[in-house]
Amino acid sequence: MSEWLVLALAMLAVCGVVLVVQVLQQRRIGEDDDPSETPDVIEYMTMMIGVVYAIVLGLAIAGVWEGRNAAEDHVRKEAQALHEVHERVRVYPAEIRDDIRADVDRYVSHVVTTEWDSMRDKSELTAKGDSLLKKVREDVTDFEPKNDFQAQAYQPLLDQVTAADEARGAREDSTSATMPGVVWFGLTIGALVTIGMIFALQIRRTARELVLAGLFSSLIAFLLFLIWDLDAPYSRGVAATADPFLTLFPGAH
Repeated sequence: MSEWLVLALAMLAVCGVVLVVQVLQQRRIGEDDDPSETPDVIEYMTMMIGVVYAIVLGLAIAGVWEGRNAAEDHVRKEAQALHEVHERVRVYPAEIRDDIRADVDRYVSHVVTTEWDSMRDKSELTAKGDSLLKKVREDVTDFEPKNDFQAQAYQPLLDQVTAADEARGAREDSTSATMPGVVWFGLTIGALVTIGMIFALQIRRTARELVLAGLFSSLIAFLLFLIWDLDAPYSRGVAATADPFLTLFPGAH
């Protein structure tokens, strides 16, 4: 089942529950009840709870969005570093150059196919990816420059391989969800309390008030889903992609 279909059903369910409970509550208290009798302290508490929870939601969304952007940046840096290795070895002898480029291409092809599926399904990288990048490093490191021109290219190539390795490590750190369980507990309890305060305001069964109550509860459900979706940058709906690799290595498949 699509994640967006699950979201739509969840939003409809939350909205339906709020509306049903509100209608049943209104029937219980009777039509002669005066909503102006709601104590001012309850209105003040409801307002403050809503403001505090909105701030918490905003911080959570900002945090997971920043994490997603960082995940995209890790992919871009890794792809760019490998592209630099692929291009800068042009000064090496043909046999060495072709071997290094072939190993880089094999690594990139593995990343955009097998490893990306592993990141999405298992939230982890593959051992083969580690060995393929290690082979690239060995190719670059083991070459002994024969002239000054090759010697000048040697250290920058090592630096680019190191940058690719560091970016791969950062990509691995970003594969799993980052929001602690205690944060999710707070967000869930906060949502229940915030929505629950609607029932303390003696809302009448007018179409306008019921629609607003339903939309408010659906909005909270959507924001919680958005946080969950962004929390795993490589494996859910709004995920970071392998486009930087595919752009710099069009032949990768």
